[in-house]
Amino acid sequence: MSKIDLEGPSNSGKESFFQRLFSILLRGSDPEKEKKRLLREIARTLKKHRLKYYNPKSEEALPGMAKFLYEIYKIISPAQILLENAHSSGVLRSIIISAFMTEEQLEIREQLEEDAIRKRAEEVEPKVLASELKDKLVGFFAGFTSDKVNKINALYNLLSAFLNLVEYDYFFTLKKFDSGLPERDFVYNPKFEPIKAEYVLEDIKDFLVVIPNNNNADWDELFNVLKAYKGTEIIDRVSWKKILKGLTVVSKEKIFVLIIQHIDKDPQYNYSSLVNSDQIVDEYLNKIRTQAEITLQKILKERRSKKVDALLMEVFGTTAISRMKYYTDKANFMFTKKMLGGFIHVAPANYLKAFLLDYFKRDIKKLMDLLLIRGKWATVISSQHLSDAFHAVMDVSNSLITFDEELSDEGRNGIAFKTLTSKSDRDKNSITILRTQLKETNDAALKMITEASQNLIIMGRSLKSVLEDKDKKNHEMIINWKEIESASENDVKKEISRVYRKIYHFVQLMQYFVKKK
Repeated sequence: MSKIDLEGPSNSGKESFFQRLFSILLRGSDPEKEKKRLLREIARTLKKHRLKYYNPKSEEALPGMAKFLYEIYKIISPAQILLENAHSSGVLRSIIISAFMTEEQLEIREQLEEDAIRKRAEEVEPKVLASELKDKLVGFFAGFTSDKVNKINALYNLLSAFLNLVEYDYFFTLKKFDSGLPERDFVYNPKFEPIKAEYVLEDIKDFLVVIPNNNNADWDELFNVLKAYKGTEIIDRVSWKKILKGLTVVSKEKIFVLIIQHIDKDPQYNYSSLVNSDQIVDEYLNKIRTQAEITLQKILKERRSKKVDALLMEVFGTTAISRMKYYTDKANFMFTKKMLGGFIHVAPANYLKAFLLDYFKRDIKKLMDLLLIRGKWATVISSQHLSDAFHAVMDVSNSLITFDEELSDEGRNGIAFKTLTSKSDRDKNSITILRTQLKETNDAALKMITEASQNLIIMGRSLKSVLEDKDKKNHEMIINWKEIESASENDVKKEISRVYRKIYHFVQLMQYFVKKK
């Protein structure tokens, strides 16, 4: 089969002086007559046109049109396979941007990847790591000058224009001219026949908008990037230049526009090419920054989780703690359905209740009775801080149990929450009340957690002082240690030390949930 010539000079007829004059005189006359006149002129232009794509008399699309598209199809076909889904490829965007980076930027980008950040996190403290990441991001971003950004965006938009042309369904259109045409079998000799032009009207319109209007762009630079992306040439570059010349001819001579105008009986028809104006650099830089920040947050969260788990093991011997019955994550389900935050201090409240029930009211209370009741203190002030803190924590223990029970289905607050959530869909005021009550409930939980933690700190400090006093020859706080020891089943010093460590570790645990003021 002989190849269709994609190039050639324009020989479309120019209006004579009298034709232009006649056209001016007709202005303002019957619009329908003017339309018919313009269509006759279009038909004459198409009949004389050297590119035989259309027969205006029979309104048929001719084999010449199919041959033109077929030549493009042959050249572009490999790219259709190699660049499938390329429009959505983040890798391709990254390759284009990377092509403009300096060596220093490429090195910084590697240091901003998750594996590199995690490795560095093993060497420095989180605060140092956060500061380093901030400095690296500033240095990385500074390398993208406005001129460089414009060049990157221009190259990506050139890629988009190329992909628009590549992704056009040539096979679907060509099969209308030859029903036996196999897909991507270029050994086959097509037998294109004239067909009713209306059958390919929409196809022609679709093809027009994907014709690139940036033929003077640096296509070699784009194809170099695509070669790096796939490891092979995407398209024969000499053949591509031939395509560009052919597309320039049909665009300049408006052959397809004239054909559409004649088929549609619309002399005013025109089109707009697909304009690609993506700003990929901003999106890319935001992604780099976001990924680095997320990685840092993940590392901090993981470290925090490990430390919390370690403290739970120290205090309870397990990480599976379940003491609260109603102030729980499970109860939050009814609030999440209403897009509400629900109970937000579940974990520390749960740990506090477990500590108070399992240790404080048993082992710690037993030691406090021994020290505060059996013990003879040198001064009232010496024992007052320990006594006040102990009773304050005992009060919290009782309050926390009451607080939890009131959230049951039969409890005062539980009934209120249930009623408000059921009414919230039809009564907007119920949501407002619900938010207020949730805040009050969470504030009450936080207050108990904070009060218990603060008083446990006081108790810990007092017990540390008591331990130091026990080791002194001349006791300054408790003056009857022998009597206390004889009344205790265990070694008093070891018991005080054990309780102190338990309180110390529990307070450390609570500090992960209670913000320091």
